[in-house]
Amino acid sequence: MARRERVMRMSVEQPLWRALAGYRVLTMLYAIGFFTTAYSGFARPWLAVAYYAVLFVWTLATLPKVAGAASCTKRFLAADLTIALTGILLTPFADAHERVMDGGPTLPSIWTAGSVLAFAIKGGWRWAAVASTLVAVANLVERGSPARDTVHNVILVWVASIAIGYVVEVARASERTLARALEIEAATRERERLARDIHDSVLQVLAMVQRRGAVIGGEAAELGRMAGEQEVALRTLVSGGLVPVSRVSEDAAEGALVRAVEEPERDDPDGPVDLRALLAPYAGSLVNLAEPGAPVLLAPLAAREIAAAVGAALDNVRKHVGADARAWILVEDEPDEVIVTVRDEGPGIPEGRLAEAEGEGRLGVALSIRGRLRELGGTAELVSVPGQGTEVELKAPKALKAAQQTSTTARGKAADR
Repeated sequence: MARRERVMRMSVEQPLWRALAGYRVLTMLYAIGFFTTAYSGFARPWLAVAYYAVLFVWTLATLPKVAGAASCTKRFLAADLTIALTGILLTPFADAHERVMDGGPTLPSIWTAGSVLAFAIKGGWRWAAVASTLVAVANLVERGSPARDTVHNVILVWVASIAIGYVVEVARASERTLARALEIEAATRERERLARDIHDSVLQVLAMVQRRGAVIGGEAAELGRMAGEQEVALRTLVSGGLVPVSRVSEDAAEGALVRAVEEPERDDPDGPVDLRALLAPYAGSLVNLAEPGAPVLLAPLAAREIAAAVGAALDNVRKHVGADARAWILVEDEPDEVIVTVRDEGPGIPEGRLAEAEGEGRLGVALSIRGRLRELGGTAELVSVPGQGTEVELKAPKALKAAQQTSTTARGKAADR
């Protein structure tokens, strides 16, 4: 069967790189603008002009380098920090001595913080600590003495860069955890879907072979015994979990990546389905179907899952009550939800039997009925009174799930393109 992949990419780091690129351009323009307004006060303005020309070209030429973690290499970070440190150390030679002593800005000014932040985003708080320490040393050398304003600026850059680096590390860890959680959720849903399908087909056939073999006897009894063993082994495998291999984060520079495989809709995914048409085949001499006179419209996935849950409930009636047992299906179309009730005339289910069956790996009610309704955002309630039969009430929302289905289909089509 054809399948499609729905790709979910998440990255809390990428917006930081975009913000850093904008910060570098703005602070470069700020530094050049400040120099323009204070040009006459510089002792060697030609030296400042040469530095700002280099800074202008470097900032614009390296914008692709700060587009993501992959392009922001260690070599680039070292060269970028060198540009900042060189500008700081050139300040006493280009600017007037009085302004330097009064705490005037260095040639790169606040552009320097962009170099330090690049270290923080790329390598975390440890890299940020190294870069900010080098900037602090350069500022102290430029000033010649640890003045109060210089120390204040140094500590501010040091603390801010380390804090941002730490936040980036926490965000990356959270991103990986979220990606793994989404993958586990997708694997669990796939496992439950496979378990339902297996229960509805293979396990029931094996159980029937085991029962018929025991009745016929002879070689058929041996065949039934082998079928029983395979049934137990398959139930153990299903209940143990079919979890696929991890497929998280193909490109760490673009954020964590989770791939969830979805089956395409057999019907028009955008068109509703009449639930009555899917339940009609269950009606017969032993099963009485009571339904509304108007169509009961649901999203295709919701309609099929409800019909499959009804089929599983009727299979339980035939299996536990008898092939000749009567059952009743009642469909109620409420404004916000659809309610389907399946009732039989059997002896009922002893208290605690369902929990015991689930512990033994018999997951008919847990997966084929409750699991299906749970995935639709609905509920499956089972009421059983000894001697008065069993009633299974299935409730599923209508508008909410239809909207979700349309959204899921749209995302799948976008991924296909």
